[in-house]
Amino acid sequence: MAITGAELSGIWLIVAIVIVILIVWKLGKLIFKLIFGLISNIIMGFITLLAVNYFFGLSIPYSLPVIASTVFFGLGGIGTIIILKLFGVPV
Repeated sequence: MAITGAELSGIWLIVAIVIVILIVWKLGKLIFKLIFGLISNIIMGFITLLAVNYFFGLSIPYSLPVIASTVFFGLGGIGTIIILKLFGVPV
């Protein structure tokens, strides 16, 4: 029994659909992981900023550069801001 052209095109269509679904699935997982990591980094950065201001009294202002470094770099940004503040650099 030979495979006709219509059956072959149907098989290729199914293979193409499966490949597209797998690619979308992988990209979705990657994007979800990236967004979840960014959101958790932002939340931890803001909690650290609030804790440092409350417990250590560094009085780091909630200005645009501080918020931007917290949003983009999370704890690393807050650590840099704290070090700059301890060395007397105005932030």
